[in-house]
Amino acid sequence: MHSTNLLLEEPIRMASILEPSKPSFFPAMTKIVGTLGPKSRSVDTISSCLKAGMSVARFDFSWGHAEYHQETLENLKLAIKSTKKLCAVMLDTVGPELQVVNKSEASISLEENGTVILTPDQGQEASSDLLPINFSGLAKAVKPGATIFVGQYLFTGSETTSVWLEVSQIKGDDVVCVIKNTATLAGSLFTLHCSQIHIDLPTLSDEDKEVIKKWGTPNKIDFLSLSYTRHAEDVRQAREFLSKLGDLSQTQIFAKIENVEGLNHFDEILKEADGIILSRGNLGIDLPPEKVFLFQKSALHKCNMAGKPAVVTRVVDSMTDNLRPTRAEATDVANAVLDGSDAILLGAETLRGLYPVETISIVGKICAEAEKVFNQDLYFKRTVKHVGEPMTHLESIASSAVRAAIKVKASVIICFTSSGRAARLIAKYRPTMPVLSVVIPRLKTNQLRWSFTGAFEARQSLIVRGLFPMLADPRHPAESTSATNESVLKVALDHGKASGVIKSHDRVVVCQKVGDSSVVKILELDD
Repeated sequence: MHSTNLLLEEPIRMASILEPSKPSFFPAMTKIVGTLGPKSRSVDTISSCLKAGMSVARFDFSWGHAEYHQETLENLKLAIKSTKKLCAVMLDTVGPELQVVNKSEASISLEENGTVILTPDQGQEASSDLLPINFSGLAKAVKPGATIFVGQYLFTGSETTSVWLEVSQIKGDDVVCVIKNTATLAGSLFTLHCSQIHIDLPTLSDEDKEVIKKWGTPNKIDFLSLSYTRHAEDVRQAREFLSKLGDLSQTQIFAKIENVEGLNHFDEILKEADGIILSRGNLGIDLPPEKVFLFQKSALHKCNMAGKPAVVTRVVDSMTDNLRPTRAEATDVANAVLDGSDAILLGAETLRGLYPVETISIVGKICAEAEKVFNQDLYFKRTVKHVGEPMTHLESIASSAVRAAIKVKASVIICFTSSGRAARLIAKYRPTMPVLSVVIPRLKTNQLRWSFTGAFEARQSLIVRGLFPMLADPRHPAESTSATNESVLKVALDHGKASGVIKSHDRVVVCQKVGDSSVVKILELDD
């Protein structure tokens, strides 16, 4: 944990706070992951979400069937075409999620100090006295006095729609609980979370594997969000499973840290995963409230130093039903950016919230304001110190490119890359200007057919702070004579000018490979 402040060192004048923000040419550097669902699946709404700043669409398989999600995905493809904005796809697994089974979908009222029985007998009807659940081992896992939380999927902690229970006794396979607050459970799906209890279920269930195989493979998903990751072995097993599914061997695995078990093995999980999702909803139940911020700050710091994307969830819950976030939420979003998050993940807010587009827009605006006061200088020194010496060749080039860009006040860094690794390393040093990652496709063959790489690499940078990808024409290879590189560079500069990031007389830092060497050069543009 570092106490040094990541806000700019010079004091912020109060007058500047009152000035309206100038519209910037590019959206926030921090990315926004939006969950698509009932309120955000039409082509029009998705198009508006993309324009508002969503760069990753999350498909949550805790609810809804594959056909439903496929329809939404087809709408996303149409929206991408019409808006010409790239968007990556994330599949979120169910994992060992405990759920109350409410077949009738009728509302269930629970009264404070009353009792309710949790039973694994799913044939029973859910009522105020009895809640059937999808796990037969609960009676063996909990002891009297244990805390159990039941709430709407992606619960907001609002005490009228979710309930705290305390285990009073175990009767065979049934668990008898005392109700701690009056609440009404409405809808078809409530998740059940037992505080600090090990649930003996596989992280990647057979249902999850089926969904990945039948839905994920044909759709070439960019990210797999691995729910309830508890050990590094969970990530290894998921990777082994994906490696057998053709194109999915390129899919990145984001480990979702949701409970104390995952938190205890955080360092090993971080080494194995491609990125981390801090699921603050469930963690807020496993951890005392006063400890949640500590976990967030230290986990984000570790991800930053490892150069792996970190995603924070549950930031503007109140916007599920309201047009504006609370003051605390607005501050929370900004603090997540100052702590070093790469992306903000919106769940219920876009899935079933009334204002999906406005939520994305407001979160983006708050992120952009926080980025203006992010103390890049301090962050840069800290990262260089953490990496230590001797640096690897690539790390040294990446840090030099960022340092040069800041010194000459470049408007953009252009990085030519085929694997995306060089661009991600530049982003690791958190430059104050956008990084245009020009992905050069490579031709590969499996002896049966030829195919180009590049699309995965471009989309996967859409979750990394500050990276804005574009696909180059495969006829211009990245590592050839300077002549063809010039033409790729011209395309990249034109793209930057068209999107308003580059103006005449700007300086631009270019990071590219020429032969076997990596080169950082500074260009001053004419008219």
